[in-house]
Amino acid sequence: MFLNQKPVWRLIPLFCASGKLQMAIDLWLLKQHKEKNHPPSLRFYTWNPPAISIGVSQKRHIPPHWQNLTYENQPLEIVKRPTGGRGVLHQGDLTYSVVTSYSQGTVTETYEEICQFLILGWKKLGLSLHLGKPKQKYLNSANCFSLATNADLMDDKGNKFIGSAQLRQGKYILQHGSMMLKCDRTTSLGDCTLYEQVFNSSPPQINIPSGLILPKIVNVLVEAAAECFQCRFEIQPLSVEEITEITETILI
Repeated sequence: MFLNQKPVWRLIPLFCASGKLQMAIDLWLLKQHKEKNHPPSLRFYTWNPPAISIGVSQKRHIPPHWQNLTYENQPLEIVKRPTGGRGVLHQGDLTYSVVTSYSQGTVTETYEEICQFLILGWKKLGLSLHLGKPKQKYLNSANCFSLATNADLMDDKGNKFIGSAQLRQGKYILQHGSMMLKCDRTTSLGDCTLYEQVFNSSPPQINIPSGLILPKIVNVLVEAAAECFQCRFEIQPLSVEEITEITETILI
């Protein structure tokens, strides 16, 4: 169960920015919730330019060829997440972020509780998802989407669709994750997709219902979150002052 949950959560509208800024925003929201009584928050975002994000402890699992990858003639950035897990290619995906607090429960239980809004939302969108099961081989993989844990969501064919990770600071929690909506079929390296260049494998083949556009996906997931978290959302974009403060943390 969540602690001190206010009836109103902050909803930050869909936001596109670099990976470094997105990770800094997530950490800033966690700090504000922990130290300054900022309400729980939900946001969805995309990455521009594309980047690979890696878990906070993943250094020894980074393949050497990642340092030489390019996209549209620019080096492909590698961004460290404040959470755990393995490498995720952010290109054509949608990322969610939840910042809240909890009163009890194991890591697995809090993952399960937070992920319910994703399961419910995607069910309404026409895609059935369920929690994955941990596999030891995951520890030896650089690719977050190559194997599932009990923090991830799978489709009915066993394909991983949403990979999630957490940062816990006492009762305060940041959970964010990537939904693999589509992968660009072109790269500066030839006919292979960027995903194939990064991970030497094809991306999971998820049968996402046709006709879905990003605003509809976000709206349905927000409705599901309000139902699962028993809250209502107040739309509050990041202000210029907040972005300035967050940007300064990147430069420190």
